[in-house]
Order: sequence, then structure tokens, then C-alpha cells
Amino acid sequence: MNETILSVTDAIIKRSAKSRAVYLERIAQAKVQGVNRNKLGCSNLAHAMAPMDENEKNALAGMQSPNIAIVTAYNDMLSAHEPYKLYPALIKRTFKDLGATAQVAGGVPAMCDGITQSQPGMELSLFSRDNIAMGTAIGLSHNVYDGALYLGVCDKIVPGLVIGALAFGHLPGMFVPAGPMPSGISNAQKAKVRQEFAQGKVSEDSLLKVEAASYHSSGTCTFYGTANSNQMLLEMMGLQLPNSSFVNTNTPLREALTAEAAKTIVGMTNLSGNYKPIAEIIDEKSFVNAIVGLMATGGSTNHTIHIIAMARAAGIVLNWDDFDAISKVTPLLCKMYPNGQADVNHFRDAGGMSVVISQLLDAGLVHNDVQTVVGKGLDAYIAEPTLNQGSVIFQEGAKTSRDTSVIASIQAPFSTEGGLKLLNGNLGRSVIKTSALKPEQFVIEAEAIVFESQESLQTAFKKGELEKDFIAVVRYQGPKSNGMPELHGLMPPLGVLQDKGFKVAIVTDGRMSGASGKVPSAIHLSPEALDGGMLAKVKTGDMIRFDAQKGEILLLVEEEELQTRSIELPDMQSNRHGFGRELFVWVRQSIGSAEEGACVFDISGKERA
Repeated sequence: MNETILSVTDAIIKRSAKSRAVYLERIAQAKVQGVNRNKLGCSNLAHAMAPMDENEKNALAGMQSPNIAIVTAYNDMLSAHEPYKLYPALIKRTFKDLGATAQVAGGVPAMCDGITQSQPGMELSLFSRDNIAMGTAIGLSHNVYDGALYLGVCDKIVPGLVIGALAFGHLPGMFVPAGPMPSGISNAQKAKVRQEFAQGKVSEDSLLKVEAASYHSSGTCTFYGTANSNQMLLEMMGLQLPNSSFVNTNTPLREALTAEAAKTIVGMTNLSGNYKPIAEIIDEKSFVNAIVGLMATGGSTNHTIHIIAMARAAGIVLNWDDFDAISKVTPLLCKMYPNGQADVNHFRDAGGMSVVISQLLDAGLVHNDVQTVVGKGLDAYIAEPTLNQGSVIFQEGAKTSRDTSVIASIQAPFSTEGGLKLLNGNLGRSVIKTSALKPEQFVIEAEAIVFESQESLQTAFKKGELEKDFIAVVRYQGPKSNGMPELHGLMPPLGVLQDKGFKVAIVTDGRMSGASGKVPSAIHLSPEALDGGMLAKVKTGDMIRFDAQKGEILLLVEEEELQTRSIELPDMQSNRHGFGRELFVWVRQSIGSAEEGACVFDISGKERA
């Protein structure tokens, strides 16, 4: 094993010792012998099985067969989740053949950030993660289940489901993906037309045709943003079937993999003789493997928040120093948009997660002594699922890339370091996605132009006021301010300016889309402006030094001058109501910082004061 990976893992274990012990003790107390519904009274059980057929009722009443929860994020507005409409019936048929039963325990919300980008609803996006965790807990609270299948793919949905699943860590649990849509128009063409629209060169009708040619069917969007980073993480953590994430939706293999997931969870229940609750699969090493996977694949910056939140739910304390140390020793193995032109279908064709995990194991960069839903060891994930007379078999998977322009090797990586870095300085702590940057973009020193919304930057761009080198300071975008919306609307105008030869960058306490990366962006700046962060004192014209090579973000203003500056808060009343935002006042007041995972709960399971 790599010494740095071992050192980081050891530091996490020591840091988390107290909170992890509390979590595991609570899980131990929740375990029961036999089926969980044994604890219910007759009236309670009658309510639970009232809508079932007679065979199912007899099975539940007999207390000798498992009943599996289905927690679904189905809706038919979100392309990645639309295929889930068919999954409960398929899963129930599979369980019936196995002598088990299943019930949809609950549905959780599933937002599409692609729809809400730059809209008021985007201010609910980050908050939806903990809402999903709570919804998962409510669904499982009936205590009639002996395991759970979680149906979710996209941005906040998977982290929320993981948090909820870990709260019920005494139950076996695994995730069931829906798969990506087939490839549409190239990502390069889509980005080009977006920038042309920002310059007024193409019409809205033309832009819509291009966007619709990219997002064109059921299934996950094919670029490597947060949704597909989720799928990678679930395999790195052993919570999905091997190399199954990127099998296209609505195909025979996809359907067979769903049935195989149902068979697998039944074999993990207390009645199977191979009891494997999710709390005994996920540990500190699982999260280190997840971070290594994030760095090696150039995954979404959103996971510098979500992985921390998921770990907290298991009593494990992570911080950005862990991410930075791991990134420094993890080579970048993948080039997928926005880090390259390939999409996840090309990634799958090149060997997918089988190749990535094989390369990382050979280099000693991931822990192999971990539990997964299919047994002990990540080497079980060097596999290729195929169909054999309608059933899934896992053959030995590719260990080297079939297309080195998409997946490289440890010996010849795209970069010797991972795709994300930590920035420190008098402005605070921040993360940056470096995997899509050119070498000349790593260091920028320029004057700040301060904005308090992405709309004000777009207005200045349209007026021609930004035709120069500058660093855009976009503040009051943190979780306490307005829910930390993704600021994807900044990308087209700043991309245009960058292509014109201007040196531009972003410093913000907000988030960027998982599809971002072309423009140097110091994001998730903590503390945020509303929480006393130095960002609140920056003035237009101040010089900022942005150095991704050294890992620095510095406001080049004398300390004596900064001490004299007062802070005038902007009017944020428009962020407090409309589109349901008034329902989340308590969340904004209770939420932690980005580096703490932007959670409304703490590691001992209590709400924040």
C-alpha cells in the first residue's frame, strides 16, 4: 500500500475513534435475531401487509422469509430516474421466485440540477440531500424490513440515500443504478453552441435543438458530472454490483442486473446465514477508496462536500486535508467531459470501472481488505457483467484500457496528481478542480471584480465591462446565505472571455456544476461570506493571487487595511421566499460549513443547535 494512503487512513481512524464507536454501538443495539417485524404487534403487522396478496401475507405472517424495502427516487421528469418506474415490479417478481417479499417503503424527491441551474429552485438543491436522507429514514422507520434496495442516480440523491441507509446501518443495503442514456451530440459541440448563445451569435431555438440532441432519452446524462461520479463512488465503496454502473438503461443486461441486485440483497439478510448489514461494509477504508476513485477519475467537486456528509453519518470524520493528501499521490487516469471529450459510454467501452480499480489496486492506492455487497475485496470488481441465457454472469474484467485516450495507465497517466486540490490562504480554505485546466491557467494574479449574484456578472458581460484580466468574486452564495446553488451560469460568459485570451478565474463560497472545470474556480470557500469569511471584505480592484500549483488563494491587501473595512450585508430577502424557499429557513440557520459537509446533523445523529 502507498504510504500516504496508509497515513491518511490511520489519521481518519484516530480522528473518528470516539464518534465511530458511538455509531457502531447504536447499530449493534438496533440488530435483532430473525426478521425485524417480529417486534410488531398484530395490529401493526396487519396494517403493514394489508395491501399484499394472500401469498405475500402468509409469507410476512410466517416470520421465516425476508421482506425487503425499496426506497425509490423515481419521477418521470428526471431522465436518469424515469427508468425506475419499472423496477419495483421487476424486483418483486424476482423476490417472489426466491420466496421473499418486497414493498416500496417510500419515495424521495429527485431534483434535476440541469433544469434548475440559474433558477430560484436551485437554492433548494443542496438542501434536498438531507431531505432525501430524512425521507429514507421515514420510509424505513416502519421496521418491517430486513434489507433495502436504494434506487437513485443523480447529484444529491445518492448521497442522501447513503446517509439515510447508514442511519439504518443494521439493515443490509445496496444500490441499483438505472444506467446512462446512449451518446448524443458531442460535448464539445454542445459547449461551443452554449458560448455562441452567450455572445448572441445563435438563437434560442438553435440552442434548444443542440441541448435536446445531447439530453435526448431516458437514462443518466452521459458527461462525467456529479451523477456519474456517484455511480463510480458506489462501486469504489462496494455498494453496487461490479462494473454495472454504466450499462445503458432499458437494455436486457440492465434488466438482468436489476434482478441480480435483488438476488444479492436476499443473500445478505439475517436469515441467509451471511448477514451483512451496510454498517459492516462501510468503514474508514471505504471512504478512502471513494476519495481515491474521485481523484483518479477527475470526478465532481460536489463530492468534496457529499463524501464528508456521508462519512459523518457513519461516525467518520473527514476533512479537505485528507482529499488534498490523497490527490497528491493519485494519478489522473480518466479523460471524460468536462476533462476531455469522451463520455461515460466511451469510458465503459474502454473497460470502465474494472480497469480503474485494477490499476489502482496494482499501484497500492486503494484498500483491498474491505467488505462489499459481493464479498471481501475490491478485486471482485475487476469484472465484466454479461448475459448468459437471460441471467448475469461476471467474467474476468479488463485490467488494461481498451482506449488509452479515455482511460490511461498508472505508468502513463494524464497527470501525476488527481483532479482536485485544496487551496489555502487569508481568504480561507477552498477546493479547485484542476483536471480540466491548462498549465497556463494554474497561476493567475489579477484584480478582483465583486459580484453578489451570477446574474450581475452576466449583466456586466453583456455590457462589455469584462473584457480584461480579472478574478470574479461571487459571494454570499454559501449554504447559510442562499443554499449554495451551483453557479453554472458563470461558465459560458467566462469561457468566452478565456477563449479571447483574457486570464479569468472565479473565487466563490458557492458551488460549481459537476460539469464545470474549464475556468479556474476556487469554490466552496470557507468560512462563507455570511459566516464571517474574509470574502465579505474584498473590494473591486483588490489584487488576488490564485496559485493552484502551490495551493494558495491570497487577497493581496495589507492586514491593517482589512482591519478597517466594515461589512455591509446585501439585501438577501429575495432568497428567502418563493419556490418553496420559505420552508427551508431552519435549514439555512442550522447548516454547517461546506468543509463539514453542509449537514444539518452531526456525527452523533443529533440536529445542530
